[in-house]
Amino acid sequence: MSAHHHVQPSTTTPDDDADLARWDDDGAPPAPPRSSPAAWLRVGAELGDRLVALSGRQDLLVTCRPGTRSGAPAAYFPGLAEIEFDAELFAPLQPHEIRPRIVGDEEHYPAAWGVLVHEAAHAAHSVWEPPAGAEPRVVEAALLLEESRAEGAHLIRRPTDRRYLRTSARTLVMPDIANPSFQGVEQAASVAALMLGRRDAGILDAGETKAVADLCEKVLGADLLATLTGIWTAAHRTADHDATTMLAHAQDWCDALDTAAPAQPIPEDLTDLLSGAVTVVLDNMAANDAADLAAQVAATNAVAAQSRAQAQDRAQQAGQRRKAAATAKSVFNARGTTVSPDGTPRPHGNPITGTRQPTAAEQTAAARLSRALRAAAYRERTEERTTSPTPPGRLNMRQALARDAQRAAGSIPTAEPFTHTRRRNSPTPPLRVGIAVDVSGSMSAACKPVASAAWIVARAAALTDPDSRTATIAYDHDLTALTRPTHRAPDRVTTFEANGGSHNLGDAIDALDHGLDLSRPGTGRLLVIVTDAQYTGGETAQAVTRIKRLTAAGCAVLQLTLSANSLHLPGTTLLHLPRPSSAPAAIAKAATDAIRKTR
Repeated sequence: MSAHHHVQPSTTTPDDDADLARWDDDGAPPAPPRSSPAAWLRVGAELGDRLVALSGRQDLLVTCRPGTRSGAPAAYFPGLAEIEFDAELFAPLQPHEIRPRIVGDEEHYPAAWGVLVHEAAHAAHSVWEPPAGAEPRVVEAALLLEESRAEGAHLIRRPTDRRYLRTSARTLVMPDIANPSFQGVEQAASVAALMLGRRDAGILDAGETKAVADLCEKVLGADLLATLTGIWTAAHRTADHDATTMLAHAQDWCDALDTAAPAQPIPEDLTDLLSGAVTVVLDNMAANDAADLAAQVAATNAVAAQSRAQAQDRAQQAGQRRKAAATAKSVFNARGTTVSPDGTPRPHGNPITGTRQPTAAEQTAAARLSRALRAAAYRERTEERTTSPTPPGRLNMRQALARDAQRAAGSIPTAEPFTHTRRRNSPTPPLRVGIAVDVSGSMSAACKPVASAAWIVARAAALTDPDSRTATIAYDHDLTALTRPTHRAPDRVTTFEANGGSHNLGDAIDALDHGLDLSRPGTGRLLVIVTDAQYTGGETAQAVTRIKRLTAAGCAVLQLTLSANSLHLPGTTLLHLPRPSSAPAAIAKAATDAIRKTR
């Protein structure tokens, strides 16, 4: 059986007291303490505070000092409600480096914490006591079976403590293997109970214990090992207070060992063989734990990296929103000046050439577009039908007869004969249209039709819904607002020319997005880009990033081209217009489709 048991008698004997007194004063100079006893007392007190959660008991005392009375690394004294703990378990840590009261500090000493968890399992579940006069050998066997039974019961109550129970196996089991109290068959049986019992309790894995299982089967024989396995498995199902059943299992254990014939001659080096097999088990367990820990660390790092990436993405998006807000504020200024990408006014690069009165054709087109937008925005009233057992509502005779039949049958009526219809008006979605027109030198043909289209759309939107807004920005390297996102339609058509260089579509989209809320659902949203897309790689990349963000938010993006050598901006719906004069009608149709598709 095992050399040390972790459930100890309640008191010391007089001989023990005499030995302690003799060692207190043996005539030699006292050995200098490694550390202050008060410091270890503090560690023990903090372990006792954490023991409440581990054991579910508040009456336990933990004493921590170098060496123990029982000789085991730790032991539980039921009568004293005390757990003694050898300070050597924390080596090489010193008391000032140990703070058990801090949750998570146990990561610095997992083996010592595993021993504490093991003793907490005894304190919580080893509550049966052998009766006076019980045969010592039977009690010894019962305490052997109790080792894995208590850990298994603790694992059911606190499954997250499994890793610590595994780390305690090397500290608790190896001394018992190296210093056996019994030889031969009983020694192999005790090792099987300590290791394979923990396997069947869920502490160790079957693959980890194969070396011990094979050796014990070779020494004990398959039949005896199966019998012993059934005994400790039955002990695992025994209640905490059932001393009678535990002693009965222990008696079965002793009887099985007494009656079984050895499977083969017992090897003379059995202790070494068992120690080697247990060492293999513990090494396998350590390797598996290290792999699990590495996988857990990798998963934690992956989650942390994902969180950092998400935080960085949120910060980047917030920065982009702030930049877009600043761009929109600078572009839609009250003075109508041209601004550079950093918001600096550039009065000498303004493409606006003046304003003019809208023509009769433009006014007619605006009125026609307004009617089309109102028709597209119209939503049928929604109907919601509900039934009830009582008025108000329209009486359904079939349900009324069914209700009468249910009453006549003596059952609880479930039919609901009254139907009520509630009709609600669906809100009309407003319109948001942003127009970005390229005013580089190659886009001269687009100036007049786009100026006309911008006024027509702005006028029609204002006539359709007071909450509708439109805006138009002319861009080359700089940005100029042709129309602003106000609720009032412009009185005059703003004319402009295209003689700029370079392209800054990215900032133009940012200004329109912020000024018109093109990224926010609930409205009919359309961005029209009038350009031949003859951009550099960097200019195209900036524009495509914004376009993808808008399309992902549900905003329609239309690219109008006027020349055959125009390029397609990815993410946009390309519409080639051989005749520039057809641009207003194309934009009007796209706006109507956008508001019709709004949900």
